Amino acid sequence: MTVSRPTGEIAGFPTEAGKHARNEIPGFSRRRRRPHRLGPGQSARFRSHDSATPSVSVVIPTLNEAENIAYVLHRISRCVEETIIVDGHSSDNTIAIAKEARPDVVIVYQEGRGKGDAISAGCRAATGDIVVLLDADGSTDPAEIPRFVVALRTGGDFAKGTRFMVGGGSADITWIRSVGNKSLARLVNVLFGAKFTDLCYGYFAFWRRCLPDLSIDCDGFEVEALIAVRALRANIRVVEVPSFETPRLHGVSKLSARRDGIRIVRTIIAEWLRP
Repeated sequence: MTVSRPTGEIAGFPTEAGKHARNEIPGFSRRRRRPHRLGPGQSARFRSHDSATPSVSVVIPTLNEAENIAYVLHRISRCVEETIIVDGHSSDNTIAIAKEARPDVVIVYQEGRGKGDAISAGCRAATGDIVVLLDADGSTDPAEIPRFVVALRTGGDFAKGTRFMVGGGSADITWIRSVGNKSLARLVNVLFGAKFTDLCYGYFAFWRRCLPDLSIDCDGFEVEALIAVRALRANIRVVEVPSFETPRLHGVSKLSARRDGIRIVRTIIAEWLRP
């Protein structure tokens, strides 16, 4: 992994594990791991993690997203301290456009391949207290970042976007992907005793200290399911946050419903069988 940082590199922070004993987490029982849902305008009654304002790192995997990346970067608030682009061997001018749109962007050149590998590389490079994962195609709106940060500052360890609760939605999901996503979410809920409303949606935010618990070690589109399941297994406090998915701005999605659906099922089963 090669990292290219602009002048004025942000200093790192010490990493610590973010595990909590299951019995100490309000809202969870020994048999049920229920994601807490934060509705629009709803004040969460969770413990506060930190009275100080946390620093935020945004991680965006890219692969030939020259037509989309400027729009995404322009919508990221300047209050975000660190924006990381993880480029997976783009053959267009994605990087040049990213640097022009946001001169302070940090570029990580991906050594491996696949979205999971890119996210892992970006999270390792992140230095902020909070890590936010975004897609480069414009489908996840950076303007919603404050909503996820609030969910973490008011007690969550891991904030997971959902399109299927009040305040969320999608203008992009197809019928077959919707059925597949709900089926996979139901599988996770049954196997792990959870209450997820959405599984295969890549808008996440979490405290960086939780990274050792998530241990992202896959390379494909199954990464969203892997992260969500490992958050459950680690017994960290999961909060569902409503999010609206917009259509990809330009280009064609690299996701294959059949191929990646099979990989997601295999990942879920493997995590269920893992001691």
